[in-house]
Parts: sequence; C-alpha cells; structure tokens
Amino acid sequence: MLPYETIQEASAALGRNLSTAETIWFNYSANKSDYFLYCHNFVFLFVVSSVLPFPLIFIELAGLAGVDRYKIQPKVRLSWPEMFRCYKGVVRNYLLVIGPVQLVSYPYIKMIGIRTGLPLPSGWEMFAQLLVYFLIEDYTNYWIHRFLHSKWGYEKIHRVHHEYTTPIGYTAPYSHWAEVLLLGIPSFLGPAMVPGHMITFWLWTSLRNIEAIDTHAGYDFPWNPTKYIPFYGGAEYHDYHHYVGGQSQSNFASVFTYCDYIYGTDKGYRYQNKIFQKLKGELKGNGEQNGVSYHFSTQDLKSD
Repeated sequence: MLPYETIQEASAALGRNLSTAETIWFNYSANKSDYFLYCHNFVFLFVVSSVLPFPLIFIELAGLAGVDRYKIQPKVRLSWPEMFRCYKGVVRNYLLVIGPVQLVSYPYIKMIGIRTGLPLPSGWEMFAQLLVYFLIEDYTNYWIHRFLHSKWGYEKIHRVHHEYTTPIGYTAPYSHWAEVLLLGIPSFLGPAMVPGHMITFWLWTSLRNIEAIDTHAGYDFPWNPTKYIPFYGGAEYHDYHHYVGGQSQSNFASVFTYCDYIYGTDKGYRYQNKIFQKLKGELKGNGEQNGVSYHFSTQDLKSD
C-alpha cells in the first residue's frame, strides 16, 4: 500500500510529476495491500500456464500441414486424453503446491526487499535485473536438474516429468510436487540477490514460465524471436533431453546452453547434430546429382 493519499502527495514526495506508468500504478495499487499485490503472481502464473500452451495443443490435434513440418518428433502424437491428463497434473500442482507456497512466502518477499512503492524502475533497470535473474536461475537450475538425473533423484522425483518423452507446452510445469519446490528455489535466488520492484518480480516469474513452455513446445518454429537470443537453448535443444529419456545425461540447461558446453553435458546432442548435418549433406548431394532439389531439416531426419 502506498504511503500517499493523492497523486499530488506522491508528486511532492518524488519532487516531480508522476509518469504515465506511475500514475496508472498509483491508481491501481494505492489502496491495495502489498500482500494482495504479491498474490497477483499466482494468477499470472496460472493464466500463462493454462492459456499459452493451448495453441500448441490445437496445432498438435489438428495436424496442420503447413505447421506440422516444424514438429520436432513428427512420428509421435499425443491424444487428447493424454494432453488433458497432463493439464490436470498441472492444475493439481498449482492448487496443492504452488498456490500454498505463494500464500506463505510473502514474509520472505518482504525480507529480501521487493518493493511496491514509487518511483517505478526504469526500463533499463528492469532489463538488467531480469538478465541477472535469468543467469542465476539458469546456473542453479542446471545443477539441481543434474541431481534429479541421479539414480535416486530420477526414480523418486524426476521420472514424473519424463513421463512425456515428446514434450508439449503443458509438460513444462508437469512434475512431482518435490520437483516443483526444488526448482522453485533458483527462481527466488535472483530477486533475493538483486531485489527490485513487484512489477519486475511479476514480469520475471511470467517470463520464466513462458520460457519453460517455449522449450517444451515440441515445435521448432523458424520465426521464433528467441532464436536471436545468444546461447538460448530452445525447443529443439530441450526436446533432445526428453527424447533420450530417463537415461539422459545431456542438455540439462533450463535457458542458456553455456553450462552444458562448459561441463561437457551436451556432447551427445552435438554428436547427433553432426551426424544429421552429414546425412543431410549426403542426401542433398545425391539429389543434386539426379537433378532434384532437396530441402531437409533436422526434424525430417529425426523422423526417419
């Protein structure tokens, strides 16, 4: 709750007029408790997890020819009952794990210094903080994910997430309740180390959720803007991890690929790509000799 009763009081305290964004924030948050504002986070996460994967589900079920060529595992299709079972697991995790954690974690949010007042952070400040959050989360998530692929970690916890060897958007948050808690820790480390505004925190958790859905999309769209992000893994990179299954000791990264490269846990993926590129070159060469033009993608070769 803001300590000002009017916009004029807020402007006087800041020594300047409020920006348009700050005026909107004042009008919305002035009479709302910080706890109520924090609870918005659960709503944002649930909406993103429920709505964003839906177009992917429609594409999967419809089998649209123009889009189907971008499916990473084209020979594997999930039925509607399988997809709905996955979504029910997601809803269960939100109601029984994520929701209660949100309700009781507010004192931690206050302790680390997430603020709701004015002034609002600049765009550059938010960008810098979000970049730090992603880097910290990515590094710590990498090691927790590797632990979950130990014999004990996989059999007791992580095998639930790998029930789907061909990912769809809803598989991103589909996991054992203990995994939800373990992998939630890295998401809070960045804001704890570099605390920011509540809006930045909302944006961070939403973007991290969107990224997780993107890497579990099951489709590698060439127009995806994330392809322009340096060292970003993406759907094809993480799909290999699910494709190999429980024995996978490759591609543990949640966002960026540098940890897998540094610690040598992407060798299987890089070897597979090398073989695919060699096969693609041979097939293209044979096609040109016969006067035929061939256009192959990694997905085409994987389907064979």
